[in-house]
Amino acid sequence: MNLFILQAIQLIMTIGVLKELSPETRVSLLPEHITALKKWNVDVVVESKAGVTAFANDDKYVAAGAKIVSRDEIANTADIILSINEPQNLPVTSAKILLGIYQPLFNPSLMKDWAAKGLTVFSMDMLPRTTRAQSMDVLSSQANIAGYKAVLTAANLFPKYFPMFMTAAGTIPPAKMLILGAGVAGLQAIATSRRLGAVVEVFDTRPAVKEEVMSLGAKFVEVEGAADASKAGGYAVEQSDAFIQKQKAKIAESVAKADIIISTAQIPGRKAPILITDEMMYLMKNGSVIIDLAAATGGNTEHTQNNATVTHNGVTIVGNSYLAATMPSDASKLYGKNILNFLQLIINKEGVLHLNFEDDLVKGTCVVHGGEIKNERVKELI
Repeated sequence: MNLFILQAIQLIMTIGVLKELSPETRVSLLPEHITALKKWNVDVVVESKAGVTAFANDDKYVAAGAKIVSRDEIANTADIILSINEPQNLPVTSAKILLGIYQPLFNPSLMKDWAAKGLTVFSMDMLPRTTRAQSMDVLSSQANIAGYKAVLTAANLFPKYFPMFMTAAGTIPPAKMLILGAGVAGLQAIATSRRLGAVVEVFDTRPAVKEEVMSLGAKFVEVEGAADASKAGGYAVEQSDAFIQKQKAKIAESVAKADIIISTAQIPGRKAPILITDEMMYLMKNGSVIIDLAAATGGNTEHTQNNATVTHNGVTIVGNSYLAATMPSDASKLYGKNILNFLQLIINKEGVLHLNFEDDLVKGTCVVHGGEIKNERVKELI
């Protein structure tokens, strides 16, 4: 009986939650998520003060059943280590599982290093974008927040009203907004800016999003001849030179009229396309604002700087990769739920690790395993 108990204890899986480095304010799991893991017969260790910036102190984690430990202890004892960004200063030397958003297409050398260390790495930004994966789609849950905060950030910087005002002192026209890209962030930006009273135009290379855009009360700017993006998993795709020229002409017309531009266009594994050129920006009015959500991959303007605000020719350009982190409580809540849903694919009902690489979501998200890089696109980069 004692031997049986010992074996059972050794089978209990431990999940570790790391504290993110500034400027990140989110945390991989909140105390409410710990409760669910405990029901799966999984132990959870949390780095001290990991949730403080997301308004979850250590006492709340302890009350939910987690143990507060040091970073080194997580590295030594946890079977699965959760971190939203690349874990810095983590002395992992044995086979562990890392789970987070590691952007392997932009960090192939890091993936090579992790493979050499014998780690197994799941990067949630590589999750196949299928119907089944929606409940685990961290990019969408965080982009929703980023789209919302992009509009509020623009409203704070814009020196005029968003809505139309008719007063005894005169009439104030509504702000004119242009949104480049009608993905999750773009659609949320449309909804938020319309609620604030702006007039909105939207550009996207995917004709399929026209109906969604119009249903939110915005005008869809159409450019004929776009490459088919129906098999790109919801992402944009590269376009022909002829289309790009027509696209530039159409965008230039809208840019000249716009008071505010929210730009979201990115292509997985590639530098973000320049959609707003210098020539276009010179047509914009002084005081106009550009919120560039593609800043992490180069930006959609020639002057975007990641995690910085710059002014060019009287136009304020905000490049911010951490907009979702400006709402750390809800952002962590949604992210943690995405992670819980994914963990159910690799942990069985008895709380035992089960890596089923026949599952397309598990296989698609796994970048490194068994000392090798498993993702073909990352392999090509190396």
